[in-house]
Amino acid sequence: MSYSVEERGRENTPQYRVYFKNAEGKYISPFHDIPIYANETENIFNAVVEVPRWTNTKMEIATKDALNPLKQDVKKGNLRYVSNVFPHKGYIWNYGAIPQTWEDPGHRDGDTGCCGDNDPIDICDIGSKVCSRGQVIQVKVLGTLALIDEGETDWKVLVINTEDPEAGQYSDIEDIRRLKPGYLEATLDWFRRYKVPDGKPENQFGFSGEFQSRDFAIKTVKDTHSFWKALICKKTDAGELSCMNTSVCDNPYHCSAGQAEAIVHTTDPYGDPEPIPSSADKWFFYEQP
Repeated sequence: MSYSVEERGRENTPQYRVYFKNAEGKYISPFHDIPIYANETENIFNAVVEVPRWTNTKMEIATKDALNPLKQDVKKGNLRYVSNVFPHKGYIWNYGAIPQTWEDPGHRDGDTGCCGDNDPIDICDIGSKVCSRGQVIQVKVLGTLALIDEGETDWKVLVINTEDPEAGQYSDIEDIRRLKPGYLEATLDWFRRYKVPDGKPENQFGFSGEFQSRDFAIKTVKDTHSFWKALICKKTDAGELSCMNTSVCDNPYHCSAGQAEAIVHTTDPYGDPEPIPSSADKWFFYEQP
């Protein structure tokens, strides 16, 4: 299945959105309508790229918006750009999420002792290709890191794009350690410190910051898929989340293609982008305690 995107509004403004379309050109939700599996037998998953490698604009699936387009995160009324914390520049992987997953805020994880963060599960693609915003890729799961973000469990699943020339050499977390020495350490460092320039303390981790195996990660992804199934079938309270979709069978949130198109057309048409603020290019250096 192939997917395309349609930009609406002006980039680098709160109104900017990236909507998704299926192969027939009909609007869909990347949260609910893109299948979790590209190949279930081989444990190959679909992943939505929210932030391409080396960029700073913190785009995310808008879980509370109808049809869940990508939008830029806003904190305290300001658009969010992830800081460059030396020696890192922007995101050091293609960053995104696996569709049809949900980290249930009502479920307390037995390993981390913390509840989920109310979002789809996050991925970090370590492949050599720099993807584009909104690109849907097929990935192999290699392992996971248990980030504790402001008291919530926020799994970071390490994956590799199956189209990467070296994808065949990777099957588990230790392959990253062997073939890309320093990358796991850089990943841990990035997640530990990326909020410090905003005046927040370093993040904490489950398992004392140890990366967990491929099998553990796949189980975690499948668990969050089960939470999503309960969400989309209204067995779990959705709260402010939008579960509107155009293709998931037998669920109370289904909408027609016409309704989806009408929603998109209520937003502003695509226009010239605003410039990225110069502060997004600033570098931060600090000594760890």
